Amino acid sequence: MRALVLAAVALLAVPAVAHAAGARAVTRELTPGARAVVTRDAPLRFELVGVSSRGPGTVEFRVRGPRGWSAWHPARPEPEDGPDSPGWRGPWKAGSPWWTGHAHAIQYRLHGQVSRLRTTFVSSPVRALPAVRRLTYTGAPGIIPRRVWAGTDTGYRRKVPARYAPAVRFAVVHHTAGASPATPAQSAAMVRAIAVYHVYSNGWDDIGYNFLVDRFGQIFEGRYGGIDRPVIGAHAEGFNTGSVGVALIGTYNSASPSAAARAALVRLLAWRLDLAHVDPLSRVTYASGGNPEYRAGRHVTLRAISGHRDTGFTSCPGDRAYALLPGIAAAVSRTGLPKLYSPLVEGRPGGLVHFTGRFSGPLAWRVDVVDSEGIAVAAGAGFGAAVDWTWNAGAVPAGTYHWTISGPNVRAASGSFTGGIAAPAMTAAAAPPVVSPDGDGYADTGVVTYRLGRALVVTATMIDAFGDVMFTLPQGRQTAGTHSLTWPAAALADGAYSVVLVGTAGAARTTTTVSVSVNRTLAHLAVVPVAISPNGDGVADALAYSYALAVPADVVVTATRRGDVPLTLAAASLPAGVVTAAWTGAGPDGAPVPDGTYTFAVRATNGVGAVTQSTTVVVDTVAPVLQLVSRSPLRIRSSEDATLTFSAAGRTVTARATAGVTRNVSVQGSPLTVVATDAAGNRSEQLVLR
Repeated sequence: MRALVLAAVALLAVPAVAHAAGARAVTRELTPGARAVVTRDAPLRFELVGVSSRGPGTVEFRVRGPRGWSAWHPARPEPEDGPDSPGWRGPWKAGSPWWTGHAHAIQYRLHGQVSRLRTTFVSSPVRALPAVRRLTYTGAPGIIPRRVWAGTDTGYRRKVPARYAPAVRFAVVHHTAGASPATPAQSAAMVRAIAVYHVYSNGWDDIGYNFLVDRFGQIFEGRYGGIDRPVIGAHAEGFNTGSVGVALIGTYNSASPSAAARAALVRLLAWRLDLAHVDPLSRVTYASGGNPEYRAGRHVTLRAISGHRDTGFTSCPGDRAYALLPGIAAAVSRTGLPKLYSPLVEGRPGGLVHFTGRFSGPLAWRVDVVDSEGIAVAAGAGFGAAVDWTWNAGAVPAGTYHWTISGPNVRAASGSFTGGIAAPAMTAAAAPPVVSPDGDGYADTGVVTYRLGRALVVTATMIDAFGDVMFTLPQGRQTAGTHSLTWPAAALADGAYSVVLVGTAGAARTTTTVSVSVNRTLAHLAVVPVAISPNGDGVADALAYSYALAVPADVVVTATRRGDVPLTLAAASLPAGVVTAAWTGAGPDGAPVPDGTYTFAVRATNGVGAVTQSTTVVVDTVAPVLQLVSRSPLRIRSSEDATLTFSAAGRTVTARATAGVTRNVSVQGSPLTVVATDAAGNRSEQLVLR
């Protein structure tokens, strides 16, 4: 081994290649030859340097700064950084960027045969970060965006579109090598310098890492393309596609990352892997894209949170940082629960579609499928840590469908797929199917909505139960898509009918039939009041309801709270006429019903069929609670929607309050009394302000 110490002599001068917002880079090349020790100043004062070489030998370097010469550093401490593009280096051994702090000269020590040296000096002065809001997403830590450390981004990346993987499958933890930042502002200077070096010395499109974390706990957005998207980086050659690269700023071979850096790394990985629905304690089998250790196509088993050394010949992220990764993965797995892992959809519409997934713990889960217009077409539900549901989609029409796997307080997984059988030329449905054209505002008009798979000339015909034609309703030529028609219910007697739609296109003909009925048996349902408080205080303890029967009918009155079994409040065979009754908020067994919002419905059935009218009522036995937020200015908050009554100096004023929203009060006088009354007549305790 021969050792040769040389200074940066500009045998082949290259002009400055980067003038970015706050950073500048200059590259010089050198042919070492058989020179002895030569010392020269660098072409500019610099804070970061990288040395690439040609030939089988290796290179060390040191720099001279205000305190003299530094220690010697290897030019390539982390040789497996790089994009997944074979041959991107060419004949050069790419050096790693090394933060030196203020320096003005460099020396090289060569081991073995080195024919050429290429050195990139980066000047990246420290400047204060502007006070710009950090990037935040649901559950994400504060992330310093590129626009803060890179300004307008000029010079920090090439103007090429970002590239994306199908999904993030695992994370790779790195260290940048070089000194740790002395101040938070110096961290940003380091990020700028690394970005300029990666682009202008290595020839990459952008900084290689997706994120960078400093010892103060700051998280920097790295590679351009979106922090929530699977951007392909250039941080682990052969393993970039489908990974997210996070670099700890500094060197961690003998020193450990700070507590703030470890905490920030946990927060970042907990959010980013949750976004990708990756279990941080899992393992993944990955086909290498090719690097000096793992040939292209070789399958490698990696942890979901791996170190750079797991993907190639490198000591990165340093022995101390690497030893912390199992504990970091365990901390990530405990952060931000509950979580959904490994959602998978197998199959396509037109056949069986199998949905699976795994939660971090047992909970109620749902799978929902909607069509391209957002209309629900299928749903499944269950309870437990495992999602396992199959949708029989063999009969759905061809199209695009969107699916979601969700659970309470869990980041949902969603996606889309296409498939299904060829759409029929025409489908139709009635809304409502039972029409009561008596002018009381309930189902007075009959509408049929029909959807055409292609353009057709449409005619609609109304026929009665005996097949006699009542009306013909020409629709004319209609384009593919959704259309509607109103059928003349008011001109028809009570009974069952059909709307027959015929569509033609040349010799082609398609027909569909929709069943409807006219039923004027039930009318004029009225409920007063619509909010009751059945607590025996004499205020809104019951509601009165009434309805009219045009003919005798069997009547059932129910109250249904969402998700509960309907409660039967009354059932009887009644003659024609007006019916008036009351409901005291009790169930069939006489016990008070739970508070909540109920659908109050009356269903009347006779020989014509059944017709229902309904409205919404509220049972509320809990009085609102008033809270004094501040005295100056006077601000009050109510626990629910209510009317506030203010009394002072013989004067009374009322105002509306929204649940949980602070209300500014301008009423003057002392003492001031405030009472809240909700829609059910419940009154709060009096708030007295002196």
